[in-house]
Order: sequence, then C-alpha cells, then structure tokens
Amino acid sequence: MEYLHTMVRVADIDASLAFYCDALGLEEISRYDNEGGRFTLVFLAAPGDAERARSDKAPMVELTCNWPTEDGTSETYSGGRNFGHLAYRVDDIYAACQRLMDHGVTISRPPRDGRMAFVRSPDGISVELLQKGDAQEPIAPWVDMPNVGSW
Repeated sequence: MEYLHTMVRVADIDASLAFYCDALGLEEISRYDNEGGRFTLVFLAAPGDAERARSDKAPMVELTCNWPTEDGTSETYSGGRNFGHLAYRVDDIYAACQRLMDHGVTISRPPRDGRMAFVRSPDGISVELLQKGDAQEPIAPWVDMPNVGSW
C-alpha cells in the first residue's frame, strides 16, 4: 500500500491556490476540469515531493472545486465537510477490501469496477482505495454489492 493524496474541497480555486502555492509553497502538478461534472481538480505537491508526484502521482493534496450552480450560487462547506478523503493505492483492491471486511469494516463504496472503493474510519474519515495499475476484472461478490451510507 502507498499513500496517494488527501482531498480538500475549496470554494474559490484562485484564493486556494494563492494560499497553497504562493504562501505555503506547494507546486501545481496537474489540473483537471470536468465540464460534465462541473468541478476542477488541482493536484499539489511539496517541492521535495514534486518529481515523485509527477512520476508516481503521489504524495499530493487534491483541491476539489465544485463550480457554481447555473443560478450562480456556490456551495459552502462547514463542519469538516471541506475535507474529502485520504487515498491509498493498493496492489489488490479485492484483497484489501476483504481484509477490511474481515476486520468488521463496512465497504461503503464497493470495488464494483475493480478499481476503486471507499470505507470510513471509526471517526467517519473517508478513505479511498485505488487499484494499482489497470482495473481488475469486475467479479462477484463485489460487482453486485450496493453502496452503503455515504462515502
């Protein structure tokens, strides 16, 4: 397992980049604008981690900015809702999820696609698991498992 990124929701991408990059000194590694989903993802790394972040896509901070709605209103976050999740790359998504289930952990978003799953810590922190390399072939019982709660 290896640490990938921490996702933080932001309301104003420019103000956030001014803080994280200009003031704190992180470097922008990549950016993804999703027109259909109406959001922007910006991945940042500490200068000492920038080369590894470019080659291995880790370790980074992911800023997620949901675009204003069609009426121009922006979402605001409170009570820790701006913190999204921790993310880890695993060698075998199915084995990792089975190990978690064997320890009594609920798989909130099962790896139906053979690539991604979400669980929550005892304190409700969302943890994303991502399959290393290509997605595995979708298999039972995972492919038939529904989402449970929020993730």
